[in-house]
Amino acid sequence: MSSYRADIGIFGGSGFYSLLKNAKEVEIDTPYGKPSDLISIAEYEGKTVAFLPRHGKDHRYPPHLIPYRANLYAMKELGVGKIIAPTASGSLQPHIKPGDFVVCDQFVDRTTGRHDTFFEGPDVIHISAAYPYCPALRKVAYETGRKMGISIHNKGTVVVIQGPRFSTVAESRWFSQMGWDVINMTQYPECYLARELGICYVNISLITDYDAGLEGNKEIKPVTQDDVLRVFNENNEKIKELIFEMIKKIDLNEKCTCCENV
Repeated sequence: MSSYRADIGIFGGSGFYSLLKNAKEVEIDTPYGKPSDLISIAEYEGKTVAFLPRHGKDHRYPPHLIPYRANLYAMKELGVGKIIAPTASGSLQPHIKPGDFVVCDQFVDRTTGRHDTFFEGPDVIHISAAYPYCPALRKVAYETGRKMGISIHNKGTVVVIQGPRFSTVAESRWFSQMGWDVINMTQYPECYLARELGICYVNISLITDYDAGLEGNKEIKPVTQDDVLRVFNENNEKIKELIFEMIKKIDLNEKCTCCENV
């Protein structure tokens, strides 16, 4: 058990490598190895916040090699009960535009070979993943984003691909035709591992571009690399502001359904 404690955990995504000022960096060992990087801990608005860039500060871990179990277990060791997890993502639907935020409520797993459970025996426990995201945190994220004037969607299904390669046009079109909304490389197993540990978890997908299949739609202009980088940087500043506002509003004592089956 770590001697350090935190109330709320934040996972930083691509390009999002720092958040807290005057933070203390701590090293935590877990039964699953070391987390992606040192964890920064600081006080904000009377709450203790722990920040960890999931790819590492130097982006050393590609999506399929991120030590997801170590990252989640380290947060649990700190006593974290709620996690905010932004991710850079692509849009699979025309109405979800670059610059928008999506508070996801479902995921579809298209990854392979990732260590995606803490229950490897001899005790085997089956945790429901029917509703993988915390409803209370999703409400806080959406309502806070709306009040800030952010173009934010209150639900969406994210399809998680293996990476590091992007989808082919055929794959992307299939995902869109299935009605899925967002595409990303890191939501699984991160989201589900949080559920196994009984930690409330919310994903906010930062839409940087339209995915490959949508770019074949004549009504949609294909996004250039410059466009992606511009939207990416703008989103990172907005997500930091949103996170700080969410921290103020999160009720640490609020009970929800995330730990019912744990």
